[in-house]
Amino acid sequence: MPLRLGIDVACRAAHQVSLADEQGLFVWTGRRFRTTSQDLVRLWSMLPDGTDPTEVLVVMEPTRNAWVPLAAWFRRRGARVVLVPPERSADLRRYYAKHTKSDRLDSQLLARLPMLHPDGLYAEQGLGPGDALKRAAKLHSTLTHRRSQSLARLDALLEILGPGWHAAFGADLANRTPLKFLAAGYADPYVVKRLGRARLARFCYRHSRGAWGESHADALLKAASETLELWAEGELDYPDLAEDIAIEARLALQLTEEIKDLDERTAVLLRAADPDGILTSAPGVAAITAAAILGRLGDPNRFTSLAGARAFTGLVPSLDASGLNGRHGSPTKRGDAVLRQALFMAAGQARRIDPTLAAKYHRLMTEAGKHHNSALCHIATTLLSRIIACWRAGQPYQLRDTDGTPVTIEQARAIIADRYVIPKDVRARRRTTTATRTDRRSKESPSAPSTGPSTHHATTTAA
Repeated sequence: MPLRLGIDVACRAAHQVSLADEQGLFVWTGRRFRTTSQDLVRLWSMLPDGTDPTEVLVVMEPTRNAWVPLAAWFRRRGARVVLVPPERSADLRRYYAKHTKSDRLDSQLLARLPMLHPDGLYAEQGLGPGDALKRAAKLHSTLTHRRSQSLARLDALLEILGPGWHAAFGADLANRTPLKFLAAGYADPYVVKRLGRARLARFCYRHSRGAWGESHADALLKAASETLELWAEGELDYPDLAEDIAIEARLALQLTEEIKDLDERTAVLLRAADPDGILTSAPGVAAITAAAILGRLGDPNRFTSLAGARAFTGLVPSLDASGLNGRHGSPTKRGDAVLRQALFMAAGQARRIDPTLAAKYHRLMTEAGKHHNSALCHIATTLLSRIIACWRAGQPYQLRDTDGTPVTIEQARAIIADRYVIPKDVRARRRTTTATRTDRRSKESPSAPSTGPSTHHATTTAA
């Protein structure tokens, strides 16, 4: 007899579970247990005698990462585990009991959910956040975002000292040499003056491996002199500001080292998951991007259709339709954010390498009137479909011309440069947004009152 275990997963407290049969009638409700082998064995023993493990369906919400060991334990017992999106179960909960919310009710709802909403059940076969490649991809995205924030704060602090420091360091503050210089506390112009030209040149030469030298030392001395001329004596606390800058620089350096170590570990995981290099054979997909796509997408064979895989990314447009009327809106963004970012970045490079993708991008920009970002979303979903097709066939990605002729990378770039260059006027027109908002060029709020005469006709009142 098919049985359904509805488990309301808790992170720190005890879980609540209810058992229902195939007709939705409860065998028992409100049992509590924790994620220990003793409690799980005791819970399994509460099933009716003679129960076939393959007929047990475990229904859970993906509550943080607490569901991962539970799903693995029940799968080892032979049960089938499905996950329910929290927003769908919340909607059904409001319908099921409008004024009540409790763990017992949640477990009962999950046990009956296969009858109430069978389309909302998704079989979970992997480890979720327990998968090393998936976890590494998310961690790489997080560390990269933190480093970008640290570099942005560092850039803002240097603006206090004046523009000469940015000119001395160049456009990229993420370079190791300026970070080492700032982390040493040398953002104090008096310290720079005391170091002198010779020691500054040696410092730059050593940390840049010969790329920087006396010319950069002269630029730093010039920036220090401009700062001292810009600020009055005693007006700005240079040592305190230099220490704040050093903190941000040390954070950026540490994050850079962590990202470097993570990249090496991710490359090993990717070689184990994709030994044939099918993902990295796709245009615009390097090792880190391939790890993000494969780690966050999971096994490409688990999707019954390519349309389902594209919908999983959240890059497909939303649809609002009723009767004969309908329109497509912005992307749904319902998928994994790391996967969506990786595909979007890969699409930006792929349309410069693959003639077929370049042709589609050219058509979307010039004929369909799409914005650059909208066109890249179309390219990203097309690229994902081709990657999954290559994965299922076990063959690497092959660059081809629009007529199907295989081409090399050099030939493909020549074809794109000859046929599919976007005119400058089209690109400029597509990048201007029509949405009304306040930006740096238009300081007036969209809701600000007009200074001109009113366009409405006032009603006159007889005296």
